[in-house]
Amino acid sequence: MKVILLADVKDVGKKGDVAEVSDGYGKNFLIKKGFAKAATASNVHEAEQKKAAQAFHKAEEVKALKALAATLDGKSVPVKIKVSENGKVFGSVTTLHVSEALSKLGFDIDKKKIKMDSVKNLGSYPAEIRLMEGVVAKITVVVESL
Repeated sequence: MKVILLADVKDVGKKGDVAEVSDGYGKNFLIKKGFAKAATASNVHEAEQKKAAQAFHKAEEVKALKALAATLDGKSVPVKIKVSENGKVFGSVTTLHVSEALSKLGFDIDKKKIKMDSVKNLGSYPAEIRLMEGVVAKITVVVESL
């Protein structure tokens, strides 16, 4: 029996795949529990259309993220932080500070996507923004006093 999986099923396949399973397993477990539906011609065509649409949207998202990475690459991001009279930074500059500075420049980047070493002094430091697998922008974080 051929079924179209509606969810990932271990040892059978991923969501959207057309899988060949035994009749009893397909009817009594997969279809009954809502993990799959029968692979009729119209259902197979619908599943192929959904996969094509998902691939198109994924490609558009990757294209948009690559464009964002290109605009961010090489940017200098000023981060202002409280400093004592002798130039010592109170605390350290975190990815949250960098994310807030980027939002002031018009970029909405989550702090979890920013990778940088601990910064506890004034100056310029390199940082990476990992937008997705394989799409990375390198920026310079400039730590300044308030």
